[in-house]
Amino acid sequence: MSEKLQKLVRMANQIADYFRAYPEDRAVAGVGEHIRSFWTGRMRKELAAHAASGGEGLDPLVLEALRRETAAGG
Repeated sequence: MSEKLQKLVRMANQIADYFRAYPEDRAVAGVGEHIRSFWTGRMRKELAAHAASGGEGLDPLVLEALRRETAAGG
């Protein structure tokens, strides 16, 4: 995994850590909203591609948020 991708994974997991105190459905929604609102399109695409290829190192909340985003057509 490239250093850049490692940084994206670490950042996404930090967002998941923040939202972990919420009920799971709200936590997943919060992770997704934060990534949509504050990450560039390029960052989102790179993270989504990583998740699609197995998502090594990604927190389950991040994976679920990305899965929902993809299912919603985002």
